[in-house]
Amino acid sequence: MTANECIRGRRSIRKFTDQPVSHELLARIVETASYAPSWKHTQIARYIAVEGAKKDALAKCTSIFPGNGKIMENAPMVIAVTIIRGRSGYERDGSFSTPKGDRWQMYDAGVAGEAFCLAAYEQGLGTVIMGLFDEEEATKLLDLPDDRELVALIPIGYPDEAPAAPRRKAVEDLLSYQS
Repeated sequence: MTANECIRGRRSIRKFTDQPVSHELLARIVETASYAPSWKHTQIARYIAVEGAKKDALAKCTSIFPGNGKIMENAPMVIAVTIIRGRSGYERDGSFSTPKGDRWQMYDAGVAGEAFCLAAYEQGLGTVIMGLFDEEEATKLLDLPDDRELVALIPIGYPDEAPAAPRRKAVEDLLSYQS
């Protein structure tokens, strides 16, 4: 599969079969995703695979948008994407390297999350990136250390649907040139 095929073919999957995702396959996906670029190669993204009863409890942390809970219940596994705080966009002395302050870490998390989803798609798995959930409740459930921040939840599994690609904006709307 070419990068073009992977990028154009990946879809947000919300219905999964009950086939489990093997831990060996997940490890290969994370290894591939680890090649995502990051600020000064800080590699702040960390992945937590959530299965079984804890996954079902995590699905209940979606009162803000109950539809996400149903998707997580249907998936055999949910990946909690977390970051290590205070590294991306910072110097070693704790000062910011950029006027963006700590916002750069979300950029790195997004790049890592998309690399994870593309690597999963290449292996025949479906994913959907979720940002609507009760962050405080989910963070407590996952028992994250103080230096970590929960960024997104990604249900993952074998797709039980094949959605069509949504309409895309024209290149003319997305691209401009300046001289």
